[in-house]
Amino acid sequence: MRRSVLRSLASVSLLLALGAAAATRPHYGGTLRIEMRAAPASLDPAQADAAASAKFVPLLFDTLVTLDDGGNPQPALARGWQARSDNRHWQFPLRPGVKFSDGSALTPAKAAASLLAANAGWRVTALDDAVILDFDTPQPHLLAELARTRNAIVVRGDNKLLGTGPYRLAEFQAGRRAVFAANDDYWGGRPFLDSIRVEMGRGYRDQVMDLDLGRADVIEIAPDQARRAIQEGRRMALSAPVDLVALQFVPGRAATEDVHLREAVALAIDRAAINNVLLQRQGEPTGALLPQWLSGYAFLFPAAADLARARELRPSSYAGLTLAYDPADPLARVLAERVALNARDAGIVMQVAASPQAADARIARFRIESSDPAAALAGLASALDPAELPRISGAASPEALYAAERGLLDDFRIVPLVDIPDIYALGATVRNWDEARAGGWPLSAVWIEPQKKDQP
Repeated sequence: MRRSVLRSLASVSLLLALGAAAATRPHYGGTLRIEMRAAPASLDPAQADAAASAKFVPLLFDTLVTLDDGGNPQPALARGWQARSDNRHWQFPLRPGVKFSDGSALTPAKAAASLLAANAGWRVTALDDAVILDFDTPQPHLLAELARTRNAIVVRGDNKLLGTGPYRLAEFQAGRRAVFAANDDYWGGRPFLDSIRVEMGRGYRDQVMDLDLGRADVIEIAPDQARRAIQEGRRMALSAPVDLVALQFVPGRAATEDVHLREAVALAIDRAAINNVLLQRQGEPTGALLPQWLSGYAFLFPAAADLARARELRPSSYAGLTLAYDPADPLARVLAERVALNARDAGIVMQVAASPQAADARIARFRIESSDPAAALAGLASALDPAELPRISGAASPEALYAAERGLLDDFRIVPLVDIPDIYALGATVRNWDEARAGGWPLSAVWIEPQKKDQP
């Protein structure tokens, strides 16, 4: 009798387990609705607003190689690579059978043309089934460079952008809306979702309202609202800190040519208060360009305020400073006002204005583009447009990276403030949103759970 009961219980347990597995098995189909504050005018990875459209790039386009969350290169459109010992000659055999969204085949000639369009100074040739890259100097960091979104393989023509990604572009209204349809012939396997609809230029409050009304499935949450969203019981997803917010002094402005004045402003800023009060502890105060999770040495750059030293360095005479911010970024204004207040505490007059033409400094936001620290630093340096890009030799040791980053910061023309993560709230039906460490939309395995019949 007891054995029979145990067998019955075991059968029931097995059925329950199978039922649970079936309930959580991924489903094909459905449309994922995403809203975002940015409003990019182009989806071309090579355009100036590529930072705003970077989340779209992996949907439409692939790179020859990718980087995992640890910064390790992985094959993508290239099924591998070979390099000579001096790292000047590289060969990338292409994955066979890959097609663009119009059905045309990926060829070495098309891949080479795309790389040349993004890198005019490169020597790129097509040979049989491979792409060949030759350089005059060693390129030990080429794999990380090729993984950047700007080096995605794109065919441009007739006002169209063709890619080999898991989705094809079904609709695009610049700055307003983008619709992506699943690529049934994707070389990496068809995505679960039938389509993705992205509404752009949506303020944070409007996004929250749309999520509550069932009009959106994934929305952005402002850092200062993240704690409240958690308390409200929302499903949340956070990346590692991937946006650097910094104070950038505008080149060529007479008012800020004195390095002691720039250093005084940097020392006056209370980054801890910015993070604790304005960001509700959702960021990380920093004096470095690269975040701690990426470089491992960010803590070596001082980030604490020193008002006494700031007052000592303040010039006896100088013109008042004007600090600009992006009026489309609600966080930028409160940060600008706090920086100006800290500067006045050190006796430095700083007025805040929304993007004036003759600003002496501005609050700027920079995206960490790579999980490889050398490539990420190069990307930041390019965005900052310094007189010289950092020279990183060899295998990019932490010591070499630190020295390069130190060189970019020594003149205080760029003053890092805080690193902030991507923060999202998810609807009840979104499944398998596994936030990538380096940010972005992890949509390759996301699926929508079908609503039950009694649900609206």
